[in-house]
Amino acid sequence: QVQLVESGGGLVQAGGSLRLSCAVSGRTERSYAMGWFRQAPGKEREFVATINWVISWGSYSTNYADSVKGRFTISRDNAKNTVNLQMNSLSPEDTAIYYCAASRVFSARAEHMDYWGQGTQVTVSS
Repeated sequence: QVQLVESGGGLVQAGGSLRLSCAVSGRTERSYAMGWFRQAPGKEREFVATINWVISWGSYSTNYADSVKGRFTISRDNAKNTVNLQMNSLSPEDTAIYYCAASRVFSARAEHMDYWGQGTQVTVSS
């Protein structure tokens, strides 16, 4: 089993920034691709970003939803077993519960995730 605990959510004004962190514990002897998803009230859970566990050409492969490209950055620190999501230029449309997820495959699809955190609330005021 793998446990994921998110932190860093909160209330921020439009245009502001937040940094979410996900602490990974449990059976971490194997590597997982890590992702962030979000769910706004009345909407389905949607993909935000994912980062692979394999270093390719000197960096981890990443993938972002079009809505956050250029504003959000996902990173991982395997030594600390953490995954971070730096969110800049936030808008009210980014308001949602943000979930950390771990997967044995590098995927943007929620159904491919093996483990989920409990989520952290991000609220962006206008």
